[in-house]
Amino acid sequence: MKRELRADMLYLMDMDGTIYNEDSLFEGVKEFFSLIDERGGRYMFLTNNSSRSSSAYVEKLSRMGIEVTEDDFLTSTDATILYLKKNHPDCRLYCVGTRSFVAQIRDAGLDVREAPDEADTLLMSYDTELTYEKLYNAAKILSRECDYIATNPDRGCPAPFGLVPDCGGFCEALYMATGRRPHFIGKPRGDMLVLAMEKLGYCPENTVMVGDRLYTDIASGIDAGVNTVLVLSGETDEKMAAESEFKADWMLGDIRDLMKMIL
Repeated sequence: MKRELRADMLYLMDMDGTIYNEDSLFEGVKEFFSLIDERGGRYMFLTNNSSRSSSAYVEKLSRMGIEVTEDDFLTSTDATILYLKKNHPDCRLYCVGTRSFVAQIRDAGLDVREAPDEADTLLMSYDTELTYEKLYNAAKILSRECDYIATNPDRGCPAPFGLVPDCGGFCEALYMATGRRPHFIGKPRGDMLVLAMEKLGYCPENTVMVGDRLYTDIASGIDAGVNTVLVLSGETDEKMAAESEFKADWMLGDIRDLMKMIL
């Protein structure tokens, strides 16, 4: 149900394409967060980008002039770790991901194997250090009976010139070769949003999901039963929004428009 937005609500924020593009912070973002702070609201950053740890995001936003802590973030890696510990606690993982991602998985106490022949589970993520050897090993694992999990279904990640392949794009390449698709964690499932609300003590009626992707950000908000705001500063344009099955409660140009609406 579409509800009036107030500054004292919980704002669950996507990042890539919503508040910045690579290292360029969008106009109005600092002012928006200041408004939320001043009016007694909260914000938490939710991202399907599994190539960075929460500490790396703290450093990145700090360089952009936004002071946050690791407690202000929930990543698809965090959600994946929770899923694996609950559903596959004894799995032997082969990870396609950055060194930072693999270190997070290991630090969480999960069993990561370097050799594909020793793994019984393939874990895919957004890998900015991707090599053909990793894709070869992934396809080799998928040729036999195994569990197949991926951190997020995003097909592309915003870049200054458009999009570059994300985790979902890598999985599509594997699908073309193996005919297998993974169980995706992260958005569009509403689990990440529910975890955030439980952590901060908010209910769906007082929570807003803000993002630039219909099939992840808006879909996850719908799944969790929260208010949804689509911004057209990233992947989605008006034509895509009109044709999508996922309809946001509000469609705005960017964060500046969201701030104006709240005011």
